[in-house]
Amino acid sequence: MLKYILLVVFLVIWLYLLHILEEAKLYAWKYIVGAAGLFVFMMVYLRPPLTDPLARLVAGIAGIFGNLTGFFEAYFKYGVIFVDSAEGSISLQIDFECSGILEIMAFVSLLSFFRAYSVFERIIVNIIGVIYILLSNVIRIITICCIIHFAGTDYYYMAHTFVGRIVFYALTVFLYFVVFTKEQVIRQKVGGFHYGDS
Repeated sequence: MLKYILLVVFLVIWLYLLHILEEAKLYAWKYIVGAAGLFVFMMVYLRPPLTDPLARLVAGIAGIFGNLTGFFEAYFKYGVIFVDSAEGSISLQIDFECSGILEIMAFVSLLSFFRAYSVFERIIVNIIGVIYILLSNVIRIITICCIIHFAGTDYYYMAHTFVGRIVFYALTVFLYFVVFTKEQVIRQKVGGFHYGDS
């Protein structure tokens, strides 16, 4: 019960702050308060029920590649991937960190208050972005599993900590560039000129 009371109090204060910042035309502050508030809300109330299904989905999609190639097996029900190599076998549990939930929630929070897009465009770009982040995470997991399969279980730490993260974050930086930076530059208006003119 206390959790729901705190939710209502948080939402009322957050929405009131957003209203004040909009009225004062402090759009940068509205963006920061809006994105941060939405992220906190999602972390507290949406992350717990969504983490396990998302982790299982990542394992299941990655498992399609594993089954086709024979490099590894995924157990969708448990969110576990079993990788066999010449040096032995290892089980990978797709958990909170590997699910991609943090990255998805950060992207949704930032985009939801990004004024370069209309509301309809934000909804569409959010859907595409969430799918992109999910598939980028699947590519990360596949990369980790392939390294372990070919190089052996001793390479787990290097594959997970370095190579997998580099792959995932490179794909994520590309998404952020296209969605935020490039679009902001294209739609930027300076006097009577803007980059969208042809």
